[in-house]
Amino acid sequence: MTATGSPAVGVDGRQDFDFLLGRWRVENRKLRDPLDPHNTEWLEFAASAETRPILAGLGNTDAYSAPDFPGRSQFEGLTLRLFDIEARVWRIWWASTAAGGRLDTPVVGRFTDGHGVFECDDVLGGREVKVRYEWLDITPSSARWQQSFAFDGGEAWQTNWNMIWRREA
Repeated sequence: MTATGSPAVGVDGRQDFDFLLGRWRVENRKLRDPLDPHNTEWLEFAASAETRPILAGLGNTDAYSAPDFPGRSQFEGLTLRLFDIEARVWRIWWASTAAGGRLDTPVVGRFTDGHGVFECDDVLGGREVKVRYEWLDITPSSARWQQSFAFDGGEAWQTNWNMIWRREA
């Protein structure tokens, strides 16, 4: 703690996503239809991403591009991550060309022992769903991200998108 009683920079969590800054090659494995509980068809495709800091380190953005996304001529996404100093949590918003320019409901969470868990309640395809993002297996040159949905209030999570991030620069 500092003399003012606020957490010291770096201790409160605002640097948790510093590992992600830079350029990445991203290997994706995504369920074709994550809203269909019987769907078992996985799409595999490559993407690139570049993450940059904003607001003097209180957040970051990444631009995500998947030119070979199956069934689409183009797929681009944007992530906005902001650290709430008072609550000591991250809020993460996602927008993509598939969503027509809308920001998704933010997931909210933090890292504990190198594992980031971020969740929210949302409505997708007219169904109530809990959404979870996780960051795992973080090293200086790679990381793993996954998205899961639970349609039962959070009892049973089904992973529907995995990404392996490999640093380019």
